[in-house]
Amino acid sequence: MSSEKDLSQLSLDKKVVLETVNLSRYYKRGEQIIKALDNVSVKIYRGEPTAVMGPSGSGKTTFLNLIGLLDKPTSGSILINGQDVTFMSSKQIVDLRRHTIGFIFQFYNLIDVLTARENVELPLLIAGVKKKERVQRTAALLSLVGLSDRVNHLPDELSGGEQQRVAIARALANNPSLILADEPTGDLDSKTGRAVMKILLDSCKERDIGLIVVTHDKDIANLTDRILYLRDGRLIGETRPKS
Repeated sequence: MSSEKDLSQLSLDKKVVLETVNLSRYYKRGEQIIKALDNVSVKIYRGEPTAVMGPSGSGKTTFLNLIGLLDKPTSGSILINGQDVTFMSSKQIVDLRRHTIGFIFQFYNLIDVLTARENVELPLLIAGVKKKERVQRTAALLSLVGLSDRVNHLPDELSGGEQQRVAIARALANNPSLILADEPTGDLDSKTGRAVMKILLDSCKERDIGLIVVTHDKDIANLTDRILYLRDGRLIGETRPKS
């Protein structure tokens, strides 16, 4: 865990939605120490979509699992909206994920027996949002992603691009501060992938949400405002794609 001195130096800028300080995750394999993530310090800003790239084994998935609070770091700190969330209790983590973090996955992870509307409404139901507001918010989100005419369709009645748009609407449902997208276009053709990314990027910018997109696709990464590069568990640099 970071020292008191480290934490005192953290930015109080309200635009910083996520900050990691010397974040590390090590595994022991026999006598060998595997540094899956090694002292990564980075700030992610609201309204500035950021891609994370690197070869297989570079630490992308480990980084995503840590900042999504799906795993615990060996050392270092994770701050979301200025709050140190590194070693929260299980209950606190559930509450934080429910209200603060949205997830989007490569294979959509929609519930097969629920319609598009029901898939988007589900996180609102779990969060205890009243029915009238659930209905209004769900309709607005499905309209936002261009699916007002597909609300009563089951996932297997939707194309891959449509399913991913439902997943975007679901991720936005509880007005998160941060969205984590793991290869969100990996199962889509390039044209559909770009269209889906435009919806995601525009939505996050309009709502001033922090967005991290883990991708192998350079063309997709170049649609974001900033690209971070990982290799062998370390952050080795960043670029800003030309507009």
